[in-house]
Amino acid sequence: MQQQLQPPRAVGILGGMGPAAGADFVRLFVQACTAHLQQQGLPVHDQAYPEHWLVQLPMPDRSAALRADPQSPTGPAQHLLQGVGRMAALGVRSVALACNTAHAWHGQLQALFPQLHVLHIARQAALHLQAGGAQQAIVLATQGTYDSGLYDAALAECGITALQPDAQGRARLMQGIYDGVKQGDMDLAARCFGEVLAPLLQRHGDVPVIMGCTEIPLALPQSPLARGAELVDPAWILAQALAGDAYGQVRETHRLQ
Repeated sequence: MQQQLQPPRAVGILGGMGPAAGADFVRLFVQACTAHLQQQGLPVHDQAYPEHWLVQLPMPDRSAALRADPQSPTGPAQHLLQGVGRMAALGVRSVALACNTAHAWHGQLQALFPQLHVLHIARQAALHLQAGGAQQAIVLATQGTYDSGLYDAALAECGITALQPDAQGRARLMQGIYDGVKQGDMDLAARCFGEVLAPLLQRHGDVPVIMGCTEIPLALPQSPLARGAELVDPAWILAQALAGDAYGQVRETHRLQ
């Protein structure tokens, strides 16, 4: 018996939110492809990886847009549509948004590009936690993600309660994202993120921690206050789902040897 695979499908990654998170998502996607090939018992070589496109656009702030006018012509909506449109023209079949907050526009993107599968990061993360038997999860995210209810809804659909920091904690998370990661100050970012997480773990105990902003995993794992916590990276889960879309189902054929 020999496995014969259809050529992998082309997939796309929309980044720029921020650029470091987009670039890191490509690393996660390649890592997920490697894991897929190994799990299938297939040789790992350059030609085994799918065609994948990263579109990094200078993207207006998503949290600010959600507080003001989500459909403003100068806001992220038009940039997101432009980015996905470019990838559709390149022939991709599936798209991942390398930003949690940008998923506030997920429904709009999917409706305008029905020929594509636009993956949903919060739903993928919720299904992952449901499979592990989680009943509660701490969500660390941007103010825009909290305001949109992105994880509240996805987790609730899977019977999981979302636990969130208070207003002061949310402000500290935003400081870690904007003054830390986006400015290249990872020490500040790790300190901010860890200081928000520690009291939540004390209050709620040993529950999964969703790093619900693609910039949080770039620093939180380095915080001593996060040591021993069950950190869940939705970007890694999304990368695995995108790899699954790229490779599709393995077809097995039988032949005489």
